[in-house]
Amino acid sequence: MQKVQESPSYVQTSMAGAMSLGLASGRFLRRTKCTCLNLLLVYQNGCRATCSYCGLACNRDVTAARTFIRVKWPIFPLEEILGKLRTSQHSFKRACISMITHPRSVVDTCIIIKELRDQGTVPVSALLTPTAMKPGRDLALIRAAGADRVGIAIDAATEKLFELHRGRGVQGPHRWERYWETVAEAVDLFGQYHVGVHLIVGLGETEQEMAGVIARAYRMGALTHLFSFFPEAGSRLEDWRRPDMGQYRRLQLARYLINEGIIDEGCLEYNTAGQITGFGLEIEPYVQSGLAFITSGCPGEDGQPACNRPFGNERASEPLRNYPFVPEPDDIEEIGEQIWDGANSYVEA
Repeated sequence: MQKVQESPSYVQTSMAGAMSLGLASGRFLRRTKCTCLNLLLVYQNGCRATCSYCGLACNRDVTAARTFIRVKWPIFPLEEILGKLRTSQHSFKRACISMITHPRSVVDTCIIIKELRDQGTVPVSALLTPTAMKPGRDLALIRAAGADRVGIAIDAATEKLFELHRGRGVQGPHRWERYWETVAEAVDLFGQYHVGVHLIVGLGETEQEMAGVIARAYRMGALTHLFSFFPEAGSRLEDWRRPDMGQYRRLQLARYLINEGIIDEGCLEYNTAGQITGFGLEIEPYVQSGLAFITSGCPGEDGQPACNRPFGNERASEPLRNYPFVPEPDDIEEIGEQIWDGANSYVEA
């Protein structure tokens, strides 16, 4: 009889993580390295949520190839992954275990965090599902298990879009207020800017709305990590249009400037369509540095971004949206040409 492959004994890992551990074959383009081992809980009956864009949704078309954040997530025994961490020459600066909406998520996440921390090789984050957690208790358990940072995937920029894509609009269990309550609780427990809020650009929001929620998180003491929407086959949004590159570039730059404390929300200028038309300063130095356009995620012990999710927002053959490394001169030139794409008008600072 085949053993049921469920957490905590088994986990899924991103294809990039599996390749980096030598558990899957493949090669990275350019000078890419995967610097965060992203793990995902797995259960026979899956996630209980119905998010419109998600490859894990319980109502997804089961005939479609199963992916999550665009890529495949193969299943491995946790002990095998721990063994590879001990013995292989890997590039990881951090590990992150992602919860799903399931009754066992908190307990199993804590077990896996402790196993990873006992390795003593890399710091460990947890990507939380507030719907599966008890307020005032479960965050403390996750911290006690050994997580030094947590992330919360709010994803949608407004309450209306959250309800449409994650809540009542899809008969889903998630609630906007509960997610933001968890952000506040996490900041209190883990400290200022040790909490990340995940946001997906392209779910129907304006740039002004997305910049507003980035600023809201920063005022609360949380940083934000941007994803560019990519349609998952078999999801409700499998035919949804991806955001324009210019839209994503402007919001990457806005996120960077806000999260670095360089500008506040009031510095941004918009046209009547809610597109960013100015940043309140000369942006060229920040474009030239390229730092605004690398993947935003939890840092490693060196303070540099570790969660770089290679090719999680696009196919490897397409222009990069989140760079898994600091952009090179040719990349910078391309980014400079993309920033004002799709905007009706803009104002030079």
